[in-house]
Amino acid sequence: MQADAAPDPASAPAKHTRTHSRYYAFLSYSHRDRELADWLFRELEKFRVPKSIAGRLTENGVVPRRLTPIFRDEQELAAAHDLGEEIRSALSSSHFLIVLCSPNSAKSHWTNAEIETFKRTHSEANVLAAIASGEPFASEMPERHEEECFPPALRQKFDRRGRPTGKRAEPLAADLRGNDEVRRLGFLKLVAGMLGVGLDDLVQRATTRRHRQMAWLAAASLGGMAVTSTLAVTAIQGRDAARDQRREAEGLVAYMVGDLKDKLEPIGKLDALDGVASRVLAYYSKQDASELSDAALIQRSRALSITAQVAYLRGRYEQARALYRQALAGTEEAVRRTPDDPQPIFEQAQNAFWLGEIARMDGQADAAIEYYRQYKQLADRLVQLAPDNLKWRMEALYGAEDLGISLYNKRRYDQALAQFQGALSPMQNLMALDPANGTYRVEMAKLMGWLADSNRALGRLNEAIATRTREIAFLNEALARSPSDVGLLEQVIYAHQGLGNLLVLHGQAAEGIAEFRLAVANADHLLPVEPTNALWKGAAATAHLELAKALLATHDRAAAEHETGAACALVAALGGASDRRQSGCLAMQARLALDAGDGAEAAALARQALSAARHFHAEDPNKDKFYLAGLYRLTGDALQRSGDRGGAMSAWASALAILPADVPELSTEIDEHALILERLGRAEEARPLKSALKNMGYTRPA
Repeated sequence: MQADAAPDPASAPAKHTRTHSRYYAFLSYSHRDRELADWLFRELEKFRVPKSIAGRLTENGVVPRRLTPIFRDEQELAAAHDLGEEIRSALSSSHFLIVLCSPNSAKSHWTNAEIETFKRTHSEANVLAAIASGEPFASEMPERHEEECFPPALRQKFDRRGRPTGKRAEPLAADLRGNDEVRRLGFLKLVAGMLGVGLDDLVQRATTRRHRQMAWLAAASLGGMAVTSTLAVTAIQGRDAARDQRREAEGLVAYMVGDLKDKLEPIGKLDALDGVASRVLAYYSKQDASELSDAALIQRSRALSITAQVAYLRGRYEQARALYRQALAGTEEAVRRTPDDPQPIFEQAQNAFWLGEIARMDGQADAAIEYYRQYKQLADRLVQLAPDNLKWRMEALYGAEDLGISLYNKRRYDQALAQFQGALSPMQNLMALDPANGTYRVEMAKLMGWLADSNRALGRLNEAIATRTREIAFLNEALARSPSDVGLLEQVIYAHQGLGNLLVLHGQAAEGIAEFRLAVANADHLLPVEPTNALWKGAAATAHLELAKALLATHDRAAAEHETGAACALVAALGGASDRRQSGCLAMQARLALDAGDGAEAAALARQALSAARHFHAEDPNKDKFYLAGLYRLTGDALQRSGDRGGAMSAWASALAILPADVPELSTEIDEHALILERLGRAEEARPLKSALKNMGYTRPA
């Protein structure tokens, strides 16, 4: 492969500095949107940058005192053949291009030509979008082409030579759709993007300046009034100022739990997410919750949910449960106030889902099912209110998937498989409608993973392997589009690990080890993004342990010891001696000791693993029984190696006694039963189980 050539400095777009720019910004718009363009032009021309910000050095250069001059085209270009020298010169000498986006501008040849001309000589970061009407990227959605508000040149990136690449661009966009407060917040977001400062800075400074101006105006007009009148007016002024401040603050809150949270979540920044939510909760803690507006009540619940999510990701499940319950109480009140408003119903559904997840992880199967049922009912209600809303349809699919997971954990594998298969086609339809949607891609991968697990549980190893292989191909394609999407990166760990397990069980040990190594590599790549994420640490630890087991089965003891050490270091960092992974770490150390011929050490470690495992409760109680049976078998093997035949028989008898009476047709569990029977000298009873395993294509690892 030929290396990329160094970029040609003469052909690279110039990054204009304000020192050499004749215009601060060029306002591009369709003349059909003249009224809003007039407003935006006036606001930009009269805006004064706060003194505390002016002169500050940001990534966009030195912050100016004014945003002037602003160039706008006052002439209609319909009769012209090209943009003209004046327009081209103005575009070339403007630092920023502001595009007033609407379905009109999306169809305007001249607006698109202005964007193309600007992008040929400027950085993509210097193009900003102000959304007047319509919907960005609606042209990618069937039957919504007429709503597109981004011109074609705005929707794609340009290369260093100023040529369109066909790759999707994501310009900084400010939303001007809505009432005066929404428009004002959108305007400040646009200004913040040009100055290279935080929206918070401008919102707070604008609020302070407005209050100061109001105070001076009141003092000038009321100077001759009596003291009592002055006091009365001051009280009114204070009330109005407080109201304005509250509006500004709640506008900032809406941004923090909306746009800002959406930007932080995909990159996995827990501290930043936690900081956002904490600031919002601090604001609302000073107010009476019963007197909050409907919107404020939802925002407070969102902040609680964000804080709960961070606690969940850090492994603080009790804290997360308490916070989600508080959020649930808030959304219940919001739904009571406006029972047909979809947004409160959606927020209520999210809180119910996460409470179900925590209950499931805690082994509280019945509580989990109740929360999942509540979630499914709320999702179905959303679809009933707006059948064409893709987001609500996705929620209904989530509900169906959760029901499938509940059935899987109840060992009703055939019903679970049918549930997942039923969700597959609607999921594919949503993907076809919006192929670039990252949420759809992550959920599609998860659904394929559950399909593979259900097939494995039913002894269909070939189908399970094929499904995991398709899942990995799908994830690789999705990651090529969004390489930093942490949801996809997390799922790829589970996919490679799942395929590795299946291949080892199918007698393809070398191929299985290769998949485990890929799982480990992806986990190691993800961990530095957010080192405090307990779920990612746990996934990495499990990947290392599974790789260690496979390596030991192929007699690569040194490599198995290395992977065990890496896994146990991660488990130690997680803390909690009762964690399932702590037990798994001890069990792997016992296997290594047994392989080295140290039966006494292996037996001691296996007993410690048993002790830790007894405190852990999986979603499926029978899964615990099989896991404990395996540890008793390992203890018996170690005692046998140390010469304690009686102790070994006793441990194996305990292993058999703890197994469920009705062993399902699950390949790994059938094998566990057969192994225990063989050790107890009951080979005839083990023979039909081994025959069933052979028919499944199962090969026992060494």
